[in-house]
Amino acid sequence: MSLPKTLAEDVSRNLVMVARLIDEDPEQAYAYSRVALRLASRVAAVREAAGFAAYATQKYSEALAEFRAAKRMTGSVELWPVMADCERGLGRPERAMAMAGEPEVQKLDKAGQVEMRLVAAGARRDMGQLDAAIVTLQSSELASNAVHPWTARLRYAYADALLAAGREDEAREWFGKALEADKDGSTDASDRLAEMDGVEFVDALDEDEDEDDNRTDGDEDQDKDRTPET
Repeated sequence: MSLPKTLAEDVSRNLVMVARLIDEDPEQAYAYSRVALRLASRVAAVREAAGFAAYATQKYSEALAEFRAAKRMTGSVELWPVMADCERGLGRPERAMAMAGEPEVQKLDKAGQVEMRLVAAGARRDMGQLDAAIVTLQSSELASNAVHPWTARLRYAYADALLAAGREDEAREWFGKALEADKDGSTDASDRLAEMDGVEFVDALDEDEDEDDNRTDGDEDQDKDRTPET
């Protein structure tokens, strides 16, 4: 709203493309975010979008700078968990852990606090503190039977940490719980369960193509063996 109409429309188009492409083509999304940033670097939403696009392409230093700028502009702490995860991406898990103990965390909503817990557990694992990572994930949110948008990811992270610690039976149980909560396929819990049980999935389409190739090869061999009829 702070931009002239024509400029606002140009910026909006680029932000829409960032949102559409960030999962399937993050590099292209990043390119669109740079255009928006060049047009309206003083708009917080643009800085935030540029941050997520940089984050998606593992440009963590750049992402962190954009998130910090957006935070300064808005005064909101909602980007705190992803900022901490950028520190992890930069190889500074101890900074991520320090951020997990800052007052900003208490200002986050429930989803943000769970996200911060996930980041903190990841930082613990980065530092080789596997048991501490498991303890970090143990919480009322994990124990709850209620399903929220973040439930599957929290259960999955807990299962993965248990598996890394060699606690396979518990890990299988929690991968199962993650799968129960994963309504939109945000995790690969089903694949992890299958892998633990020694199940191997085969693409039926690939099998059909192989059979067609084999039939073609066999038919060609038969044609070569036939003698012309007179």
